[in-house]
Amino acid sequence: MAMAILTWLIAVPLLGLVTGMRSMTALAVLCWFAYRGDLSLDGTWASWAAKLVTAIIFTVLALGEFVADKLPKTPNRTAPGPLLVRVVIGGLVGAIAAAGLNGSEFEGTILGVGGALIGTFGGFLVRRELVLRLGWKDWLVALLEDASAILCAVLAMGIVTG
Repeated sequence: MAMAILTWLIAVPLLGLVTGMRSMTALAVLCWFAYRGDLSLDGTWASWAAKLVTAIIFTVLALGEFVADKLPKTPNRTAPGPLLVRVVIGGLVGAIAAAGLNGSEFEGTILGVGGALIGTFGGFLVRRELVLRLGWKDWLVALLEDASAILCAVLAMGIVTG
């Protein structure tokens, strides 16, 4: 019972938060956990996420995002387009996690969207403050954000899969 509550209140929103930081990272990690069989999606609408090709595609997209994030012409994550993408993918990640837990996809979507909004704006503010107040280079803070997104996604999926 406690693990189920921890999963719903911590892990699913954390997957959304990671999506707000790096839009494809949580989805890529989730797909690898599903492909390995740690998150059972068999017989659900989300079974496509457990395929090797899906995990590879989202991993390539995540790696591309890690590179694109450091480019000077990359749009701000809080701009309407990137924000919408993060919210949609955050909801999708929450719904897929919920499907693997035999839970309510609606609740998973809401938790994922909420986490994505917090991750988008919180990640933006933390990154900006580290650059401004500590004088760190933006690309260095971005690398730290990449690493923290990966670690948080793996942690969240570790909680989801028990």
